[in-house]
Amino acid sequence: MHDVLKVNMMANIHDENDHISAHINEDLSDQHIYVINVMGAPGVGKTTTLKNIIKNLKGLKPYVIEGDIESDIDTKDLRGLGIDTFQINTFGACHLDAPMIHNQVQNIKFDEKGVLFIENIGNLVCPAEFSIGEHCKMLISTVTEGSDKPYKYPLAFEKADVIILNKVDLIPYLDFDEEFFMKGVRALNKEVPVFKVSGRTGEGFAAVAEWVEKKAEQIESVSHHHHHHDHDHDEHHHHEHHHHDE
Repeated sequence: MHDVLKVNMMANIHDENDHISAHINEDLSDQHIYVINVMGAPGVGKTTTLKNIIKNLKGLKPYVIEGDIESDIDTKDLRGLGIDTFQINTFGACHLDAPMIHNQVQNIKFDEKGVLFIENIGNLVCPAEFSIGEHCKMLISTVTEGSDKPYKYPLAFEKADVIILNKVDLIPYLDFDEEFFMKGVRALNKEVPVFKVSGRTGEGFAAVAEWVEKKAEQIESVSHHHHHHDHDHDEHHHHEHHHHDE
């Protein structure tokens, strides 16, 4: 009996979350803000990655929401670079959810088109389960974590729209098996682009920024995409919506 209740409750939490998430997405799409949910374990270099992407962005204003269990170290760091950055502390919760983002987005003045990076809590499990209004899930992995991560945390890799493999400058010093890593990634996610970067040297980030710019140009809200299907089927959907045979 309790199990049924628990399952229903989880379903309700997810439904409510997805409903709010779709609203955020629609609202920000209308304002030409491309939303990226940045995921990764603690210490993979999420904030460093953001700094490097932002440095290479052309013609798009960066906005950042920093999710942390405690502290605002990264927020202070980014604000010091003149980036509009907003803090959410979850005080224990292991992921951000759509209501938290909805509350925070109300405080942000999006005065020009751009990209909103939402740095999720350092964790490879829960963040992958909750949509938070994003157009894209960016998963940051690193060679220092080992090459078995796609096998151990499949959901995050399966749901990623882009994967950043960070700290590649350290490969000579580690037993990182890139072929094994990529095999794991491709088993879960055939199409996902994988960018090899180094947060320390800045190598590889120009290509990531270019990818983000291209995606931001084709912005279309998630719900907007679904609404059209009744009338005119797929005439308008030339751009890349691969719905892996859902």
